[in-house]
Amino acid sequence: MRKYLFNFAQEGKKLILVTMSLSILSLLLYYQFEYSVFLTSFYMQTFYFLVCCFFFRDPVREIKSSDENKFLSPADGTVLYVKDIEDPDIGNAKKIAIFLSFFNVHRQWVPSDSKVLNTHYNPGKYFIAFKDKASLDNEHTSILFKDSHDNRFRIKQIAGFVARRIVNHMKPELDVKIGQKLGFIKFGSRVEIVVPNTFDVSVKKGDKVRGCRTVLGQFKN
Repeated sequence: MRKYLFNFAQEGKKLILVTMSLSILSLLLYYQFEYSVFLTSFYMQTFYFLVCCFFFRDPVREIKSSDENKFLSPADGTVLYVKDIEDPDIGNAKKIAIFLSFFNVHRQWVPSDSKVLNTHYNPGKYFIAFKDKASLDNEHTSILFKDSHDNRFRIKQIAGFVARRIVNHMKPELDVKIGQKLGFIKFGSRVEIVVPNTFDVSVKKGDKVRGCRTVLGQFKN
């Protein structure tokens, strides 16, 4: 895979192109008519363009050979909590919640070689992503996976107060590889990982994690 100094997410390229075009247009209009409103527009559109470039950065994360059989974090961010829950498809389970601030990369990756069993999208509301009710009430996508040892796990992409667009690349019956692009959440958001309660979690509240880099833990089998 070729590496670029600046790699942008496909999900944001249209917005980047629009803001860049408006910035250039504003500058051309200013030079043509010399109205201050066009200069102000140029500054504003340039600012939006730079924000979009920063937000939609999409780093290449190659999986180290030593991590190929591990369960890696599907996202960058900060661990909000690890707690016991009951999941309808997994049973007694543990939930790891990761908060993605505006400054984190908002790409999500597949954490382990597995097969997609099903996906569910809920339009929902837009509470602040680090609040507990965001997990149930906010716009979210839930994806259920199963690995080669029949271990089931769930990944939830949850929109935040600003984010109102979740992109999910997963489809039922799809075989996926660790490090494969799972999706993208536009602007502040949250990702949750639900695993069986026998899963040995190696992170805790407050830990900083990186997608395709931080080991979240391992299954017992």
